[in-house]
Amino acid sequence: RPDRAHRAFRANAPPQSLTLNPQRPTPRLCTSACRVQRGALRVFSFPMLLRTLALLALLSASLLRAAAPTSLVFTPPASVKAQGKHVVLLSGDEEYRSEEAMPMLAKILSQRHGFKCTVLFALDPDGTINPNNQKSLADSTALDSADAIIFGLRFRNWLDADMQRFVSAFERGVPLIALRTSTHPFNIPADSKWAKYSWNSKAPWPGGFGKHVLGETWISHWGKHKSEATRGVTEPSAASDALLRGVTDVFGDSDVYEAYPPADAKILLRGLVLKGMNPADAPAETLKKRATDKQEQPLNSPAMPIAWTRTFKHESGKENKIFTTTMGAATDLANEGLRRLVVNAVFAGFGSASASSPKLQLLFITAVVIASLIAQVIHRPHSAKMLHRLEVLSLTC
Repeated sequence: RPDRAHRAFRANAPPQSLTLNPQRPTPRLCTSACRVQRGALRVFSFPMLLRTLALLALLSASLLRAAAPTSLVFTPPASVKAQGKHVVLLSGDEEYRSEEAMPMLAKILSQRHGFKCTVLFALDPDGTINPNNQKSLADSTALDSADAIIFGLRFRNWLDADMQRFVSAFERGVPLIALRTSTHPFNIPADSKWAKYSWNSKAPWPGGFGKHVLGETWISHWGKHKSEATRGVTEPSAASDALLRGVTDVFGDSDVYEAYPPADAKILLRGLVLKGMNPADAPAETLKKRATDKQEQPLNSPAMPIAWTRTFKHESGKENKIFTTTMGAATDLANEGLRRLVVNAVFAGFGSASASSPKLQLLFITAVVIASLIAQVIHRPHSAKMLHRLEVLSLTC
C-alpha cells in the first residue's frame, strides 16, 4: 500500500566510533580544495568525497542489517516478580497496525506484570517489517515455548514449518487471545493440508479457525468503516465477570464487526455503533440487514458482541481458554479500558482472576520509551500521531 511506508528492523546498537592514530598526522581540509597529509599535496575531489560517503553509508546499513534482530524479546525487570510464563505475541495484518500494538502490549505485560514476552513479525528477506508479506512469521520457534498467544492476524498463509509450530501450540492447549482481524487469521488454499484453518473453509471446520475455535469468522463491517466508531457496553449477565474488573469507558475508533458467537460463548461486551468517531457521539439509529438471514434490524438493537470468552476442547482432551475481541486496532489500544481487558484476559488464561484492582494506576510509559521501542520496529507516516497519543497515556493494567 502506498500509504504504508516500511523501514528495515534496526538493532539498538551504539554507533561505531572513529579511532585516530596519535602517531599519524590528522588530515586537514584546505580552503583551496586540497588535502595535506605527510607533506604530500594531493588534489581533493568533492565528487569523490560524496561517492566515498555514499559507499560508507551503504556499508554501515549492511552491517546494521546483518546485526539486526528479527523479533523483540522483553524480560521482566528485577523489581517485578517474574511469572515464569512466556507470552508470544503475533503481528501480521495489513490495516490495523498490529506491529505497533503488539510491542506496546508486550512492554506492559513484561515490565509491569512479570511475563517474558516475544513479539513476532512478518518480515521481508531484507529484514523489513512488511504486514503485506502474508507468508512470513520470523522466529516462529518462539511458539515452541509459548505458554499463551496473543495475536493480531489477518489472512496469513505461513510456510509449513511456521504453521506447524502455531498448530502445535494450539493443540497443547495454550490460552489464545485474539484481537480484531484475528477472527479471520488465515487465508489458505483449498489444496493445503492446513485448509481447514482458512477463514472461508467449508469442511470440516465451516468458517475455519476463526469460527470453529475463536467463535466467529469474517462477515462484514456492521458499522461504517472509518466513519462510525465503537463504544463498548457491558453485557448485563457478565457484569460481575472477573475479566471486566476495572474495565470502564471502552471506546475504539475502529468500527463494529458483524459477529454471532456460538451458544457456548460468554459475551462480555457489546459494541454500540456511533454516529461519528468520538467517544461522546450518539449511537447510530440506522437499519441494516443481517448476513445470516437478510432480515433488517436497528444497528444497536441488539448491538453486536465485541468481546467474549469460550473454551475449545480438543479430541485429545486438551482445552484452550479463548478470549476474542473484534476491537484491538493499535489506535483502539489507546483506550485504557480495552488495554486492561486484554491484560485481564492473559491472567484469566493462566487461571488468575484479573490483573489488578479496579482503581490501581499501574504503568506509565513515557514518550521516550515508546518512541525508542517503535523506532526499533518500524517507521510509518502516521506513526507520529500514534506516538503522540501514547506519550500522554497512563498505560494501566
